[in-house]
Amino acid sequence: MKVKQAMHEGCTWCTPDTPLLEVAKILRDEDIGAVPVGENDRLIGMVTDRDIACRGVTQGRDLNSLTARDVMTEGIQWCWEDDDMNTAIQKMEEQQLRRMPVMNTEKRMVGILSLGDISHAVARKQIGEFASAVSAHH
Repeated sequence: MKVKQAMHEGCTWCTPDTPLLEVAKILRDEDIGAVPVGENDRLIGMVTDRDIACRGVTQGRDLNSLTARDVMTEGIQWCWEDDDMNTAIQKMEEQQLRRMPVMNTEKRMVGILSLGDISHAVARKQIGEFASAVSAHH
């Protein structure tokens, strides 16, 4: 199976200057775990609910003054939509990623491959191994 057969197509992006409260609303309203951050037509980071909590809230900063750039994770790993699922899963396991952006041949982000997507696409034994690998302590 190819990644494009399992992934969620499309996604809502934000810019690095998007207010953090707006990013949190996207996460809530779309019931998603991460928002990609793009600048100059390039993926430069991701903001997760954990990023907001660990880099925003716990630092005691004024959440009204923070932007996506202030809390985003940089150096994002991604895969190709035509990658074999096993290749993508292995990469996610090695990096302990629960979700990964998916690119097409023009290097355009076309979707996200998540733990949930994988759970619907692979054998029960493999999803158990994957969940265990991405949930292991760092």
